[in-house]
Amino acid sequence: MSNVTLHIGGRSFIVACAEGEEDHVAGLGRMIDGKLAAMGDMSGQNEARMLLFAALLLADEVHEAQIRAPAAAAAAPADLADRLDTIAARLENLADSLESGPVSP
Repeated sequence: MSNVTLHIGGRSFIVACAEGEEDHVAGLGRMIDGKLAAMGDMSGQNEARMLLFAALLLADEVHEAQIRAPAAAAAAPADLADRLDTIAARLENLADSLESGPVSP
């Protein structure tokens, strides 16, 4: 385990994470801090409420991305699988011809 210090909303938080995940967790912390900064002055709110608002904004972004993902997948060409099969067959033929090398006279 490793520890990462996150700076969110003017405060520091030490959180544990798996080895090698430090940069990822730090980036997530920056996202949360960015959401708090974008909300402007929330001086009348306590820390828990500010973090709740940031979490809600991030959850809304995830929700919107999930809605858009199926629409993007549906926009793929209907014959995509056939086209990929054709490309795979061509690549296999090229690989076979490269493996056989030049023909000796």
